[in-house]
Amino acid sequence: MSQEKNYSKELENFNSAEAIKGKEKHFSENKYIAKLLKYAKKMGDKISYYSLLLFYGLKSPDTPKSTKLTMAGALGYLILPIDVVPDFIPLVGFADDAMVVIYALSKIKAYIDDSIKQKAHQRMKKIFGENYDENNEIEEDFKPEKES
Repeated sequence: MSQEKNYSKELENFNSAEAIKGKEKHFSENKYIAKLLKYAKKMGDKISYYSLLLFYGLKSPDTPKSTKLTMAGALGYLILPIDVVPDFIPLVGFADDAMVVIYALSKIKAYIDDSIKQKAHQRMKKIFGENYDENNEIEEDFKPEKES
């Protein structure tokens, strides 16, 4: 029980900006965006979009700190140069990344609001242009509300 209290207290005092200070060579917004732009077509619409949901959720001030840890962990794994399955292997290179992103998203989906979905949707349109099919593969729960 005291371990649980200690964890809650640590989480309450956790400062994500402070935690990643000095570790930018391993994890940064720029590295995530660079990897996404480089590999988006190989990862496909679904994983690219889902990783953007995590990214914009991480940036949202409304997202609880404990949820941000899950998001940062999944995005950190995505940008790590060392993977269980190396990204350069055709067809399966992003399988481990996809599993991590989907698992994290399933755990925190309650915190993905429509503004986050809209931002991810707009970024996908910029990355993929006319090749972006918002109706392809993406689960209904994660699609932005239709504009009237």
